[in-house]
Amino acid sequence: MNEIIKNIEAEQLKADVPQFKTGDTVRVHALIKEGNRERVQIFEGTVLKIQGGSNRATFTVRKSSNGVGVEKTWPLHSPHVVKVEVIRHGKVRRAKLNYLRDRVGKAAKVKELVK
Repeated sequence: MNEIIKNIEAEQLKADVPQFKTGDTVRVHALIKEGNRERVQIFEGTVLKIQGGSNRATFTVRKSSNGVGVEKTWPLHSPHVVKVEVIRHGKVRRAKLNYLRDRVGKAAKVKELVK
């Protein structure tokens, strides 16, 4: 890749990215713009997948809201993602947890990793 592109992408990276992986329960603080006001909205759920690298890295979080599964995908280094808090670490053996989409209730839970 061209050095100029590498330098531009390096400037866009966040310095304080938390360490989380697939299966972790996270709380994402996202910046929402409504008209001329801005506020922070919290989205809490299980990380289904992390993909990409450098400044193109994205992660997908899934939660159940009123019995309906909701998924959101965010760019990791986006200015709209204010912060990502790790609530608990999950014990999983896969990189992508697509099988959780078919499960409901307790079957959709991920075991907690005890260190």
